[in-house]
Amino acid sequence: MGSMARRSGKRPWGAPHPELDVERARGGTRSEQGPDGTWTVRSVTSTTKSYLCPGCRQEIRTGTPHVVAWQSDALLGADAALELRRHWHRSCWAHRADRR
Repeated sequence: MGSMARRSGKRPWGAPHPELDVERARGGTRSEQGPDGTWTVRSVTSTTKSYLCPGCRQEIRTGTPHVVAWQSDALLGADAALELRRHWHRSCWAHRADRR
C-alpha cells in the first residue's frame, strides 16, 4: 500500500490566531451581574435527570439544553450558594429580570 500524505491540522505559518472563545475555555461557565446580585451561570447541553425551572415552574426534561445558576455573592458563602443552585430554561433565565 502506498503512503498517503496527511494534511496538517495546524494553523498555516503567518495566519492570524483564531479568536479565543472564553466561555468554551471556561467550560461554559460565566459570571453575570443582575439587579438580584452576581451569578455564576453554566450552560448545560443535556442531563440524565429532569429538573423544575424556577422561572416558569415547568419541567426541564432529560436531554434539554439549559443553564445552571447560583449566586456568586451569597450571604452564607460559596459552598452554601452552590447548594442552592437551580436549573433554568435558557429563555426563562434570560428573561428573569422582566418578571420582577
